[in-house]
Amino acid sequence: MTTSAPAAKPTARLAALGQSLWLDNITRTLLDSGTLARYIRELSVTGLTSNPTIFEKAIGSGNAYDAQVRELSAKGLSTEEVFFACAISDLTRAADLFADIHKKTNRIDGWVSLEVSPLLANDTAGTVAQAVELHTRAGRPNLYIKVPGTPEGCPAIEELIFRGVPINVTLLFSREHYLACVDAYTRGIERRVKAGLDPFVCSVASVFISRWDRGSAKSLPANLQNTVGIAMAGRVLKAALDFHASPRWKALAAKGATQQRVLWASTGTKDPALSPCLYCDVLGAPNTVNTIPEETLLAVAEKGNPQGAMASDGVAAEKILSAVSAAGVDLAKLAETLQIEGRDSFNKSWTDLLAKIASKREALAAAR
Repeated sequence: MTTSAPAAKPTARLAALGQSLWLDNITRTLLDSGTLARYIRELSVTGLTSNPTIFEKAIGSGNAYDAQVRELSAKGLSTEEVFFACAISDLTRAADLFADIHKKTNRIDGWVSLEVSPLLANDTAGTVAQAVELHTRAGRPNLYIKVPGTPEGCPAIEELIFRGVPINVTLLFSREHYLACVDAYTRGIERRVKAGLDPFVCSVASVFISRWDRGSAKSLPANLQNTVGIAMAGRVLKAALDFHASPRWKALAAKGATQQRVLWASTGTKDPALSPCLYCDVLGAPNTVNTIPEETLLAVAEKGNPQGAMASDGVAAEKILSAVSAAGVDLAKLAETLQIEGRDSFNKSWTDLLAKIASKREALAAAR
């Protein structure tokens, strides 16, 4: 009697489609407990992302960071300097866990991400300076610096790519946001080619999904709710495929440039009435990334049902988006609103993070 092999985990099935699964979380406990190593080993996790909200929760709760905060404070570091030192400590450890993946995939995968101060979102020169400094301090080839893909951020992205700093472009929502971002990336690569530099500099373009559905829900009939984010992903994927099929990009690829991969962000669901796997099940696509909140990753591993690769022609996506527009949603206006709201939310998280660290510093000093 023969027995069939156990079915592959849903996370492994997504990976088999050619999608990289990254964890949208980082804590010292996750590292110390071996949990991140287990996710890499068992759940096909090949990278991770971080943001101020994640670090606020990590540093602000429990005592995992107390010793380092106390030590750094005693050296007279500012609150922001304390944060970046703690974050780099965690992310370099995580980067080392992904080092083999980074090497085996020829630097395409195995990345971790650290965000510049969101308060620099409108400061191109300040963003460039801090991004270069953070990447140099971390000293890991597989660490992305996250830069917002705002109108002010795009010139910084171009300059940083030209300087050879790998960038995770964040806060993208629409096809137009993506095209502005990939154009900035490509200009940076073109400048490197002109200067005789290696054109191989990695980058990802992070497109936020679920915020579309939260932002449009009140304006749509029931049959169109929770469809906008997935449809917008289809539109962006089509734009990415078209761009990388263009003569402009093919000329760079022939010289050794690598594509800026599309990354799906904000792929967890907040509404308990929705399946936690809603987005992950349908956003599988070759040469893409999905950065997944920890609780969503665990839900997908347990009960996900990947539907195969996304359609690449954008036809079904455009049909849905046309219906959404006909229902009264101004997609271009909503995209700009979501980007501004996202920027402001990151600013608030940053302020809250620094306040949490300052409070911890005071409590630790008082306890001595």
